[in-house]
Amino acid sequence: MAQLIDDTPPCAPLSLRFRGFLPVVIDVETGGFNAQTDALLEIAATTFKMDQTGRLSIKQTHSFHIQPFDGANIEQSALEFTGIDPYHPFRQAQHEKEALTELLGIVRRDVKSNDCNRAVLVGHNATFDHGFLSAAIERCGIKRNPFHPFSTFDTATLAGLAFGHTVLAKACRLADIAFDNEEAHSAAYDAEKTAELFCSIVNRWLDLGGWDLAKEALARE
Repeated sequence: MAQLIDDTPPCAPLSLRFRGFLPVVIDVETGGFNAQTDALLEIAATTFKMDQTGRLSIKQTHSFHIQPFDGANIEQSALEFTGIDPYHPFRQAQHEKEALTELLGIVRRDVKSNDCNRAVLVGHNATFDHGFLSAAIERCGIKRNPFHPFSTFDTATLAGLAFGHTVLAKACRLADIAFDNEEAHSAAYDAEKTAELFCSIVNRWLDLGGWDLAKEALARE
């Protein structure tokens, strides 16, 4: 492992920081809590970039409105929570497979350009987003899923450690990240805020010398 942690700045710092995984925030808005039966209504992905000093920042966010799949369950309580009208004529929703094919293509290209092995999903309560993403990919018969099948980075857990709070809005405010409750519960907005929170935690760990300690431990392997 020593060759991965010398003093020469790597060509793709992200390839070294997370053991060859590329973190990508995924946020979904849905018609309920059951990934197998409930509609996927929105999905957003936020990608990252890292400078040669190891500081993480947001690269870009891609978002898609999704048409409910045939036979999908949609709970009225979920629509009241998100404010989504799945059948609004100006929503410009795409078929699940079309949107996911485009999104996963973006992720695959980012994995390759950063010399990573595969993507790892970052989410606030990541199991929820991972479950809906995985179910939709399987439902659409999409091959070559770039995301790790079970590993995630959960910002709810990380925020509980770093800031003592697990609610996204409150954790963001504790991290001095602006959060507008009126904008929340859209996939794009929540993905951006989750990404800002993840950057804040990763960079704070860097400032505290945590990454230097991790590199020393890797050098002993």
